[in-house]
Amino acid sequence: MSQYKEGAGNTVLNKDLKQTGPVSGFPYVLITNVKFKNCDQGIPTETELSSLYRLSDSVYANVTAHVKNIMAGTFTYQCERMEYYYLVDTVGIRDLLVTLFQKHFSTYEPGITIKADKNWDAYLKFLHPNEETLEYTQNEKILMSLEQQGDKPEKERRVDHWILFATEKDMDYFIPYATSQHFKVEEKTKNRLRISRMDKIALPIISKITTELKKEAKKYNGVYDGWKTTIVK
Repeated sequence: MSQYKEGAGNTVLNKDLKQTGPVSGFPYVLITNVKFKNCDQGIPTETELSSLYRLSDSVYANVTAHVKNIMAGTFTYQCERMEYYYLVDTVGIRDLLVTLFQKHFSTYEPGITIKADKNWDAYLKFLHPNEETLEYTQNEKILMSLEQQGDKPEKERRVDHWILFATEKDMDYFIPYATSQHFKVEEKTKNRLRISRMDKIALPIISKITTELKKEAKKYNGVYDGWKTTIVK
């Protein structure tokens, strides 16, 4: 779930494709979209969602029976749902789907887009979240776990961060940046650095901190390796 200019949106995707895409031999993207009426702030109601699942299963079954494909994901926003498939060929696909919609899902207003996308821009630049969004999502999971244990994220406490470096020299180049941002060096091994600072961990705050540390570490061949704190009730 994400918040956009006009309201909430929902993206479901196969994250594993990030490692393999673009897949050779699947140079075309098929985007099917339907508008629906039973929606709450742009997102389908529970009843509508069941209908959309049936439609999605039918589209998938028909496309798969007709041509080799890779289902990349879906995007739902402003009472509209789009599904993304990568195909080896496009012959007959439009006619197949037009017939399917007319025969079994005539209550929906459908759209069918087929185009070349050998670089998989639709997946890599639109569906797949960027690094900041992934960082935000990971931090949200941690905070949910802490809050279930009674933590108050608006309260300041010591937060430890770990960063891995290719060499000790890279680590030494990074440390002046860390100390300039008021981090304290807690532990330093051959290629692993632990730093700490007193911070609040509300989601926007901790996500800004971890995103900046990740970007800065990358400049010195470093990989940000997470954070840990104590529960403050």
